[in-house]
Amino acid sequence: MLIVGRLATDAKGVRGEPFAAGRRYFEAIVQAGGVPLMLPPITAMVDDMPALLGKIDGVVLHGGGDVDPRRYGQSPTAEQLYGIVQEHDEVELAVVNAAIATNTPMLAICRGMQVLNVALGGTLQQDIGTESHWFAHHSVTLDAGSRLAKAVGHELVAKCHCVHHQALDRVADGLTVVGRTTDGIVHACELDSAQWVVATQWHPEDTAATDPEQQALFQGLVDNC
Repeated sequence: MLIVGRLATDAKGVRGEPFAAGRRYFEAIVQAGGVPLMLPPITAMVDDMPALLGKIDGVVLHGGGDVDPRRYGQSPTAEQLYGIVQEHDEVELAVVNAAIATNTPMLAICRGMQVLNVALGGTLQQDIGTESHWFAHHSVTLDAGSRLAKAVGHELVAKCHCVHHQALDRVADGLTVVGRTTDGIVHACELDSAQWVVATQWHPEDTAATDPEQQALFQGLVDNC
C-alpha cells in the first residue's frame, strides 16, 4: 500500500534531513491486513509513476498543507494558505494520475481528496471562512449505496475528525459527491470510472484505532486491492 511521504526537517536516530509520514496511516493499513510503503516526494521519480503503480496494490493520500492554487488555475489570495510544497503537489498529482490510469484502488484523505479533485480538473475554496472544521468532530451522511457507505455498513458516520480550512469548490467531472456535513461542505467523494477510488475530507486515521467505522474505510481499501 503506497503512502506518499513528506519533506521534513527533523527526526531522531537518522542522518540528515528525513522524509516523513504520519504513523496512524501505517497502523490502520496494517490493522486492515495491508503492508504500507512510503514513497518519498522526489520529483525526479515523477515519470516513473505509471510503472511504479503497476507494482503496488493500493494508494493512500494523506493530509498535509495546502495545494498551490496555481495548480487549479488561481492566484493565491487567502491569507490562511499554509504549507504549500511544490514537491508534494507534483508527486501526489502524478501518483493520482497514474493510479487512475492503472485502476489502482485509492483512499484519499483530507488534502488527498483535494489533490484528487485538482488532478481531475476541479478547484478548491482557498479558505472556507470558518474555524468550525479545524480540530473538530462532525457527522457525515453518506449516500445509500455509495462505496463508502458499503464499507462503513450504513449511511451516517457519527463522529468524523476534521482538520481543514479548505474544501472542494468546483467538483471535477467524473467525481461524485456522496457525503456532506450539515453545513453543506463536501466531505466524501467517489470516482465514477474507477473500481474503488474514494475520498474523505475528514481524517479516519485519527480515530481508526478505537472507532470501527473509521477503520472500516482502510479495511474497504485493502479488501478492494
